[in-house]
Amino acid sequence: MPALEALASMRAEAEARLRRLAEDGLARRLRLPAGIDLVSNDFLGLADHPRLVTRMQESLGVLGVGSGGSRLLRGHREVFQQLEDRLAAFSGTEAALLFASGYAANLGLLQALLEPGDLVLSDELNHASIIDGLRLAGSRKFVYRHQDLNALETVLRAPRPARTFIVTESVFGMEGDRTPLLEIQELADAHGALLLVDEAHATGLYGPRGSGRVEELGLGGRVLASVHTGGKALGAAGAWVAGPAWLRELLINRARSFVFSTAPLPVLTAALEAALDLVQEEPERRREVHRKAALLRAGLGEHGQATPGESPIVPLMVGENRAALALQEGLAAAGFDARAVRPPTVPKGTARLRITVRYPVGDDDLLRFAETVGRLCRDAVPAGA
Repeated sequence: MPALEALASMRAEAEARLRRLAEDGLARRLRLPAGIDLVSNDFLGLADHPRLVTRMQESLGVLGVGSGGSRLLRGHREVFQQLEDRLAAFSGTEAALLFASGYAANLGLLQALLEPGDLVLSDELNHASIIDGLRLAGSRKFVYRHQDLNALETVLRAPRPARTFIVTESVFGMEGDRTPLLEIQELADAHGALLLVDEAHATGLYGPRGSGRVEELGLGGRVLASVHTGGKALGAAGAWVAGPAWLRELLINRARSFVFSTAPLPVLTAALEAALDLVQEEPERRREVHRKAALLRAGLGEHGQATPGESPIVPLMVGENRAALALQEGLAAAGFDARAVRPPTVPKGTARLRITVRYPVGDDDLLRFAETVGRLCRDAVPAGA
């Protein structure tokens, strides 16, 4: 039967592909959390905070579970609008629009805003959601070398469309480095371009209010739009696009990941409200995260490990896929949950362990982790090498 033959062929191809991934050290497996958490994006330790848990439990009896449909049908609730007003104030913008995830927010923003004739200048290490959003938009794009402002300026000085955009992350999630946003904004202003900033790894960690690096650098009102996540430092889920009121209306009408998605669970709003309260009331959490990150980097340096970047994301560069997996397993045996990140998430030959410094993890554990990394790396070097 042709259908059965096609299915058998598809299975054989899939199994061969999975074998090749395993041979290259690229196979993925789902793995339950175990050990000291140095891998999740719960930087501030809010994911299991009693206030978030209690607020969600209380709101469940009032709001129910499901939203019932997209926001444009019956899924819109007053609590969404109330939260979006607060998210706009938190972000320092006129308006904000809530999405189910950061991936959906980037996808929707880029697809809704960009036209085929536009030119977008995108950092080569931007997140997959930005890459996919640009593909969906169908606009022209120039991918510039990571953090290379000279390349960016060269393109801006050349003949180009009137509508030119620059899109970048403010803190890069795999490198842990901070983008020179002020310099990029100055280039954008000088050459009539518009800046879009993904604040996923900065929300909750930077700025007087804690909204991110756009706030920290005083760029509010100059950046066209920023994307923030509630699923990392804020300990919950969802994401929002912050910007002018007209952009919010455009997204409501054009962003496919908003229009055609079921609205988030209404109780999510209670968790995000509680998280914003804690970010405001306990700024020492983010201060401690940055202090601990400096402590860990210094400890790793004492054990011979260079750590590029300067954020609470600390990459341990290994290079070879199997070596990264071996280091992951060695750390797991020592009681640490630190995961290997391999291509295509990172460029070929740059496999690493992506360490996230979290508020709940104590100084002693961080220093023990640094010592363990140093020991495992020394043991992995062949004798006489």
